[in-house]
Amino acid sequence: MTTTLDRATTSTATDSTARLSLAPSGVRPGRLDGAWWPRSRDLLLELPTLAAEIDERWGRITRITVNPAQWPVIPRRIPVTGHIVHAGWFTIEQDPHMIMVCSYTPRRLNLLVVPPQTDAVEAARLMAEAADPANTRTASELLTAEPSAGATGPDIGSDFLPSAATPSTGLGEADRRADLARSRAASWPASA
Repeated sequence: MTTTLDRATTSTATDSTARLSLAPSGVRPGRLDGAWWPRSRDLLLELPTLAAEIDERWGRITRITVNPAQWPVIPRRIPVTGHIVHAGWFTIEQDPHMIMVCSYTPRRLNLLVVPPQTDAVEAARLMAEAADPANTRTASELLTAEPSAGATGPDIGSDFLPSAATPSTGLGEADRRADLARSRAASWPASA
């Protein structure tokens, strides 16, 4: 018996893996827990790859929040492998260049969202700086600032880009509980 497929079943690693960089595990993260470099501004298309990467290391993602300034469409519910992620948005309260990712455990990640059109060397630099435990800048400050003294663009780019994600699992911890309480107090979109 011969099986014929209507579409190609092979995809390149760059199409199916999240471009993600997280703070090293065991180290208290800086202001951000890392960075994510999506390929587009389509949450329905991009979130499943991010969820697959984070779910595997950190636990199932249950909610995200974004700022609508950077995302043209924000669906309330986003299907990912095996579950639904609820999406919320904040205009003033959340940095326009950040995504907050919450898991079913009381954990969250604040990730810089590197704009999809960013060139590879600049994206690698931003991702490394966002994941640096010494980082004190917000997501927007990172995007508008000059590289920090320790960042070396070409070396970071050549080391970072071949792998889709860094092997660490940095997490935001107890020092961020006040922020978490504020974000939970804000009204989430109602489930359908």
